[in-house]
Amino acid sequence: MSARTPTRPATPADGGMDARLPWWALALPALAFAALLLLVAGPSDAQAASGPGALSQFLELLRQVLGHQGA
Repeated sequence: MSARTPTRPATPADGGMDARLPWWALALPALAFAALLLLVAGPSDAQAASGPGALSQFLELLRQVLGHQGA
């Protein structure tokens, strides 16, 4: 008589790894992309008298938003 070989089920068990990501795993690449996009889309021949650039306006807005969330 031959012994039966156990077979694995076709689908993995529910005890697998959890695929959730923390919030910053999506926020940091999106923020980096937005910052690089602002750098590329900004004026290439910026002058000092033309006023604040898009990047400085974005960073100021980000500072204000983060400052209000901590309060």
